[in-house]
Amino acid sequence: MIRNLNSSRGFTLIELVIVILIIGVIGTVATLRMGESIETARYEQTKQELDQLATAIAGNPRIYSNGAGSDFGFVGDNGALPTTLDELVQNPGGWITWNGPYVESGPSGDDFKKDAWSGNYAYTDTLLRSTGSGANIDKLIAASSAALLSNVVSGYVVDADMEPPTTSFVDSVTIVLTYPNGSGGFAQPAIHPDTHGRFSYTNVPVGNHSLRVVHEPTSDTMAYSVTVYPERNISLDIVFPADLW
Repeated sequence: MIRNLNSSRGFTLIELVIVILIIGVIGTVATLRMGESIETARYEQTKQELDQLATAIAGNPRIYSNGAGSDFGFVGDNGALPTTLDELVQNPGGWITWNGPYVESGPSGDDFKKDAWSGNYAYTDTLLRSTGSGANIDKLIAASSAALLSNVVSGYVVDADMEPPTTSFVDSVTIVLTYPNGSGGFAQPAIHPDTHGRFSYTNVPVGNHSLRVVHEPTSDTMAYSVTVYPERNISLDIVFPADLW
């Protein structure tokens, strides 16, 4: 009897169909997983870009120099929120306070304005929003615009005897706070303390500003660097080193 040494056989039609179905299921699952991974990557990229835009506008509160905040972004330099995101990479028009670009524009020049789905970021007041995913991804820059633009710098002025100026001497003390005025220049409002030595500035933007206190006719001058943080009233005690009144 002659034996058939070739004992292998081909797949039946049913077996082929089952194999094809299994491959199809695996391919579908892999495609879904890949799609989910791509969406997750886009979501994380967009969140990072929103963080970068927020930092460009209002600065990074974790960056310090000499014990004080040193990064206040566009607002700290200019005393205003940008009107559009374009102002983060392009001077609004001869502003001497502008110190940008505050964010990289990207190869096409406007990449910084688009999310990972190529949708434009919406920017309103202190809110950044991505809508490209079909679901809003929001980034709040600050609690409100007032938190960035309407802060208080106040304090007291006394002489070496810790006495405030009396009615006869308040006009001899001039206080000048210098800060960006929101339109490319600087505001330098000059005020006098009251008879208790108190003074106060309102609507001061965040950032590092300078304050001078001058006594006339001696021309004694006290100079300070004033760091203004969001929603924090800054108080200064100014003591002249001489008995002035």
